Amino acid sequence: MNRLAGVTSPYLLQHADNPVDWWPWGPEAFEEAKRRDAPVLLSVGYSACHWCHVMAHESFEDDDTAAYLNEHFVSVKVDREERPDVDAVYMEAVQAATGQGGWPMTVFLTPDAEPFYFGTYFPPAPRHGMPSFRQVLEGVHLAWDERREEVAEVAGKIVRDLAGREISYGGTETPGEEELAQALLGLTREYDPRRGGFGGAPKFPPAMVIEFLLRHHARTGSEGALQMARDTCERMARGGIYDQLGGGFARYSVDRDWVVPHFEKMLYDNALLCRVYAHLWRATGSELARRVALETADFMVRELRTPEGGFASALDADSDDGSGRHVEGAYYVWTPRQLDEVLGEDAGLAARYFGVTEEGTFEHGSSVLRLPQQEEVFDAARIDSVRARMLAARAERPAPGRDDKVVAAWNGLAVAALAETGAYFDRPDLVEAAVAAADLLVRLHLDDRARLSRTSRDGRAGAHSGVLEDYADVAEGFLALASVTGEGVWLEFAGFLLDHVLARFTGEDGTLYDTAVDAERLIRRPQDPTDNATPSGWTAAAGALLAYAAHTGASPAQGAGGGAYRAAAEKALGVVKALGPRVPRFIGWGLAVAEAALAGPREVAVVGPALDDPAARELHRTALLGTSPGAVVAYGTAGSEEFPLLADRPLVDGEPAAYVCRHFVCDAPTTDSEHLRAALSGGNG
Repeated sequence: MNRLAGVTSPYLLQHADNPVDWWPWGPEAFEEAKRRDAPVLLSVGYSACHWCHVMAHESFEDDDTAAYLNEHFVSVKVDREERPDVDAVYMEAVQAATGQGGWPMTVFLTPDAEPFYFGTYFPPAPRHGMPSFRQVLEGVHLAWDERREEVAEVAGKIVRDLAGREISYGGTETPGEEELAQALLGLTREYDPRRGGFGGAPKFPPAMVIEFLLRHHARTGSEGALQMARDTCERMARGGIYDQLGGGFARYSVDRDWVVPHFEKMLYDNALLCRVYAHLWRATGSELARRVALETADFMVRELRTPEGGFASALDADSDDGSGRHVEGAYYVWTPRQLDEVLGEDAGLAARYFGVTEEGTFEHGSSVLRLPQQEEVFDAARIDSVRARMLAARAERPAPGRDDKVVAAWNGLAVAALAETGAYFDRPDLVEAAVAAADLLVRLHLDDRARLSRTSRDGRAGAHSGVLEDYADVAEGFLALASVTGEGVWLEFAGFLLDHVLARFTGEDGTLYDTAVDAERLIRRPQDPTDNATPSGWTAAAGALLAYAAHTGASPAQGAGGGAYRAAAEKALGVVKALGPRVPRFIGWGLAVAEAALAGPREVAVVGPALDDPAARELHRTALLGTSPGAVVAYGTAGSEEFPLLADRPLVDGEPAAYVCRHFVCDAPTTDSEHLRAALSGGNG
């Protein structure tokens, strides 16, 4: 029976024709395990995961392995991107037991869903001291049959240990100057001054940490913070982790120098980095930052946009190398011979420009494109021609597979990035793409109680409920869209989502949970405040709550309206006060939100006689380009009820005007863009 045929997850559909008798996660699978008195194999991965594909080909497509699994186990396949709660709970157990984690994640459970044996990828034959997958299966089957009491004891201990890990950081103490300065010092110690970024290989793009550094510079004037942000962005943009032809970033670099990426491209990375490069341009005027922000935005719209207007999750690392074999990076890498075939006499120029050599930087003499030399030494027109011809030739290669499910949280991040990038660079098409994605989220993911579905695909909402990061990141996107478009409906939708955060995801002491109080009960209610590849639900919620409170115009002392949201944001930031000085690399978005809280954030109301009034639009754009951390912008006509911040904000002598406030105490309005720019150039003044 093919139980995966009707699911929405492309990852599960990739396994639908395996000889393994897969079950999707759900009570039916565990009821079957109880009926058969069999252990459960839980296999967790995602569509763009290279080693997930490898293990599937080696083991799950193998008839003998499948027959053994079907006889002795109930096999459950989970897409971690559809069920981040299931992934988080069992990954925590894997990391606690083995000291490491990753995907594919392989966990053996009792029929009560309690884990007792763990791993990640297992090869088809013993390798490098690692047992084969068949040996693991036989060992687990033997333990289940002959040492059941021992298995039950191990499972019970793991569940008790997980239950004791609940996070209780709460309170109203937000990070202050001291904690943020300590976080900056900690980042400085881990900074790689020669290559940019933090730590060693593999090296991940630190988008959220860079956002903190930019905000810290804006608030304090710290040149060191700006230098780390600027140099890291330049090294990444010139390295192989960035697609020098088509724009957009790969998931991470396997080396410290950003040369060789793991080639999968994720929506969330590109949304976060698009926004960061746009903010770097806003702070410095860097032409490189401008180019990368726009190219990354164009990549998302061109290659990830779905027919329904949302954005697909990822592009695979692997693709057909032309011989029928799926090879990592085949779509992106080049040899000197391939340059000759495409470019003729310009091949040498391209090789120098992109760092393509005979020995190569990747496998089999191929090279990942980089920018090892300064572009100014090359003829720009010739390089443009070279790039266009190479991009056209690459488009003829077999393309990587696309995971086309729409994840609510990641689309929220994309909405924010595209809205702001479009506004900064006068690209209304990017703003329109952000609006279309937001429309899809409202139309398809949001029900009549403003509850979110986690995913959709082909215009059909998935069966799984949204988690905290979905509510928080979609609210973040809606708030950015409200500021850019002047359409207050997006502020209203953000409020609906944040009401759910307060009512269903928040504990009594202000701590936050990744799943709602009425969600499916797992062996533990997942809860993680640290930022990983994306902002944690916890810190994302803190940021959205803080911005919404600034928009709705009430302080905590007032005890009503926006005050509840501000108070919740401050309680959530208690965890940043505790963790920021200790592990700043892993709570970058929390630190960025803390910078906004310390700066106010500024509340800016821009009013004009009409939304298309040129002087009003100039003030609006100036407000959006302000670097004061986390500033919120309301834009509308005088007397408009679209935004609370516009109430009682008249024109000044009949002219468009901007009102800059902090904690709802406002400076005198200004009609001058330069004056407004100065008022929004920092954080504390």
